[in-house]
Amino acid sequence: MSTYQQIVISQFGGVDVLQCQLTELPTVLEPHQVLVKVDYCAVNPIDAKIRQGSNFVAQQIQNALPWGLGYDIAGKVVSVGSTISALKTGQRVAGLIGFPLQGGGYSQYCVVDWQALSVLPEQVDLRQAAAVPLAGLTAMQAIELADIQPQERVLVLAGSGGVGHLALQLLKALPCQVLATGSSTNQAFIASLGAEAIDYDKVDFVLLEPVDVIIDLVGGKTGLAALAALKPSGRIITVPTVTQAEIIAQAQDLGFYAQGMVVQPDKIQQDMLLQLIAEKKLRVHIDQQFDFSSVAQAHQHIESGRTRGKLVLATMS
Repeated sequence: MSTYQQIVISQFGGVDVLQCQLTELPTVLEPHQVLVKVDYCAVNPIDAKIRQGSNFVAQQIQNALPWGLGYDIAGKVVSVGSTISALKTGQRVAGLIGFPLQGGGYSQYCVVDWQALSVLPEQVDLRQAAAVPLAGLTAMQAIELADIQPQERVLVLAGSGGVGHLALQLLKALPCQVLATGSSTNQAFIASLGAEAIDYDKVDFVLLEPVDVIIDLVGGKTGLAALAALKPSGRIITVPTVTQAEIIAQAQDLGFYAQGMVVQPDKIQQDMLLQLIAEKKLRVHIDQQFDFSSVAQAHQHIESGRTRGKLVLATMS
């Protein structure tokens, strides 16, 4: 029986709880399942929060450990279930898998429901594709939820991160007037994506020219402070789940429209994002690639809060 490597956690904690586990390759698939040989998987902030035991997923999987981390994969189809005609052996695919309670993307092979997978346009490489699903869908769905209209003025908190740098580009395409906060070292990067860059260490939201919409990818004190920048009829979409309730309550008390969100798998939107990349209308910035054995370093990097764009793991290295 052949085996493959998968990264799991058996308890919550620091990066030392990340373990490499050998798992047997399945010999039989359910009719709706696909076996994918994974070339790349993405490392997202939610992965580190789950590992720490500090978010909504961790609360629900605490009795299901050991548990495989990771939601974004890209690779090639190895075999397909008996009822599947849309996918064939050898095709390059990517997708948001097992979200939120199954996970399993940090793996050299994955058994996946075929409906989670998008076939890659030939212009999109596997590394780019692995970085797209969770972050791209979060950006697209936040913009959709805010009902943003062309020419509105939109502030993105954390515009240089995985979700943020994709959101800036999608907003510019509407087109909107886009502002984004980031560190002093990321000002040029944010500007290169077409947004007005704001140094988060120097910004006074009270003095900022008011905006129609805030896409909050930071939460906490920053999300609360940013409410001062909203117009009287403004809207805020807040993504970090830990502080959603507090920010929504404060925003509503001030008369704003406020809503939290958790990304939802959506193959149609996933296909759209990959096509935008193929047409060079959307650029995915890969900050760093890590070997599979260096997953701890990847988690330390994502936890630093200084990731520009996306991080990926090369699973076969």
